[in-house]
Amino acid sequence: MSSAVIGLPAPPFLDDSLSSTSNNSNTGGGGSPEDANRVQMKPSVNGYKWRLLISYDGTHYAGWQYQVSPPTIQCFLEKALIRATKLERKDLCLVGAGRTDAGVHALGQVAHFVTPFNYDSLESIHAALNGLLPADIRVREISPAVPEFHARFSAEGKIYHYKIYNDAVMDPLQRHFAYHSACKLNAAVMREASKHFVGKHDFSAFANASQNDGVPNPVKNVFRFDVIEMGTLLQLEVEGSGFLYRQVRNMVALLLQVGREALPPDIVPKILATRDRKELAKYALSVPPHGLCLVNVKYNQDLLRLPSDCPTGSFGRRHTISKCKLPFY
Repeated sequence: MSSAVIGLPAPPFLDDSLSSTSNNSNTGGGGSPEDANRVQMKPSVNGYKWRLLISYDGTHYAGWQYQVSPPTIQCFLEKALIRATKLERKDLCLVGAGRTDAGVHALGQVAHFVTPFNYDSLESIHAALNGLLPADIRVREISPAVPEFHARFSAEGKIYHYKIYNDAVMDPLQRHFAYHSACKLNAAVMREASKHFVGKHDFSAFANASQNDGVPNPVKNVFRFDVIEMGTLLQLEVEGSGFLYRQVRNMVALLLQVGREALPPDIVPKILATRDRKELAKYALSVPPHGLCLVNVKYNQDLLRLPSDCPTGSFGRRHTISKCKLPFY
């Protein structure tokens, strides 16, 4: 699989189905800093697509998917985009790579949105977005995207980490980002069991029903499933072509039972073969969401290529201090 981590700049676009009308033209008053970065849209181009790399602490949010109450990541990001671009929500067409669940975190969530105008620099809108967002949501990168790029449907793989704090007493600094297991876990047997998940399987037994996805294809390809010991912290890293609703948390839940030595490692293929979620429920309950983090979304390198006639990607501004302004004491 030829893939690359999101992080390379790419360009203007849009298909003919999107409106080229902009409702945020500068009317001659005092324009925002973003207005100065707009350049005249070429008549042959209907619009422009932009790719975002986003990190967030999902503790206080009801997941990614848009809803006003309780608040979601997409809701806050769209509000910031509306203010920064002066466009309506329907015009932005914001789409995320994955609909992370309530309480789940992200280091490398990817999204895209569209505008009818171009930018000659992305640093100002990047700074504006982070200035408008709450402190637990950050846009790490913004870059132009090719017409073919779609944050969700172009994804070729995703990497999730699930952290387990394995000690008698929980570290309070880890409480929002790791599941606490006071029972000593056998990482070696967990590692043996995790190997049974690798490969192409029908994961129906490890997926909860989701109204949002209709009837998804239950066959997914897991490229790797690593159990890494880092002192008192166990990090379970799973990479695959895609995952069903709560699939990762359900796989982790079964591995926890194996790690407690309540079940043998070969229980994994037996439950996979049943293709029945009720069978898994006999042995394990889903683990809580706060230990899970979407770390990376992978795309084909061609979709991350740098096109001509576009601004470079923004990774945020660095500030420097030329001299100390404080008096000496």
